[in-house]
Amino acid sequence: MTLIRAATPTDRAATVALWQSCDLTRPWNDPDADFDRALGHDAATILLAEAGRAIVGTIMVGFDGHRGWVYYLGVQPDRRGDGIARDLLDAGCDWLRARGCPKVELMVRDGNPAAGLYERLDWDLQPVRVFARRLD
Repeated sequence: MTLIRAATPTDRAATVALWQSCDLTRPWNDPDADFDRALGHDAATILLAEAGRAIVGTIMVGFDGHRGWVYYLGVQPDRRGDGIARDLLDAGCDWLRARGCPKVELMVRDGNPAAGLYERLDWDLQPVRVFARRLD
């Protein structure tokens, strides 16, 4: 059985290790800093899926006052297909809904095979282009 719970600061190393095993990290982002920022204020959280004492999945969600965002959704490769991603997405949406969030979005890089997951879970592909600028 999988339990969904909020991450605590002591979960950082195991969470970042899972992000790395799921190929969610990028050289230009510091995953330790991302973890700390998410837990550092009330507008974001990280939820973990645990089986026994092992972290098998993770999702980071945040609410900017206009819409919610999903980041770092990942499931341990040997646990994919067990419904953990769906449970994490549902828990993340519940967290956002409890804060009055009317809409949630996520971004998927081109070529990421996870895009099919979101389509199967009835997420709608949006006709949007994303622009970015580094502030650090």
